[in-house]
Amino acid sequence: MTETLIALLSILIGIIGANLIGYFLKKYSFGFTGNTLIGVFGSIFFIKLFGRLGFDPISIMKLGSANFNLLIINFLVSLLGGVLAVILIRKFKKIMT
Repeated sequence: MTETLIALLSILIGIIGANLIGYFLKKYSFGFTGNTLIGVFGSIFFIKLFGRLGFDPISIMKLGSANFNLLIINFLVSLLGGVLAVILIRKFKKIMT
């Protein structure tokens, strides 16, 4: 159950990152709903992509207690995933128009 909680917190942090970049840099804003959806998919994508390096939720709880170094790396990658997803989608939108 703890692995599930870590995964949900990672998604929440990705949502926060996507909405923060939209709030502070208005040109990257897709609205609250748009940035939230982008944050969800961006954080999931980055955690699945880079989590194979050993900081996925299962690896964090592998020994029965939380490895806080891996947990912090997981949260940072999730935040970065949400932010970069918004930036990349903005670039794709600009190319398409």
